[in-house]
Amino acid sequence: MEELAEAAGITARTVRFYRERGLIPPPRREGRIAWYDEHHLARLRTIAGLLERGHTLTGIADLAAAFDSGHDVREALGLVEPTEETPVRLSPEELADYFEGEVTAENLATALDLGYLAVEGDEIVHISRRLLDASSAVVREGVPLATVLAASRLVREHADALAALFTSTFQDHTGETDMAKLRPLAKSVVEAELSMALDRHLPARRDA
Repeated sequence: MEELAEAAGITARTVRFYRERGLIPPPRREGRIAWYDEHHLARLRTIAGLLERGHTLTGIADLAAAFDSGHDVREALGLVEPTEETPVRLSPEELADYFEGEVTAENLATALDLGYLAVEGDEIVHISRRLLDASSAVVREGVPLATVLAASRLVREHADALAALFTSTFQDHTGETDMAKLRPLAKSVVEAELSMALDRHLPARRDA
């Protein structure tokens, strides 16, 4: 414990307190010897980084619990392969910086449940660079992350329905099983229809 505390730049008493609060996992024991490893050190550095960003110890404990319950990368990404999306690896502190003040245990649990986030060791992986950048930009405009995630769940449902419509229509009338031809056509249709829908709705909201 003393060696871990020295490496983390804190006191052994603080390490003991964090362990008692469940902020770090228990050490591996061999007889009377307690062994800590690089994962404990990474967690201590994460705690320090989140404290600097204004998170409370109670909030960090809740985040840690949500983080520890998350699906690993192989499980999460295995559901959507193959994909055109580029995953992004983040530390918990970097994720907090993307969504300043909005990374709560509830929001983290929702994002994990939706499959936007996955866990690999001490890192968090966001499944899509495009979705990460877009959602963080919306949050910076003043929309709460909880609202963004709720909207994302609806978008996911509609996107799944559209994908099912495109694939069934394409297969039923062409007998084609290779979806490589369908993907760019479907994306063009959805992008054009969404663009026209925004044209219809945005002026109406401005005039209201």
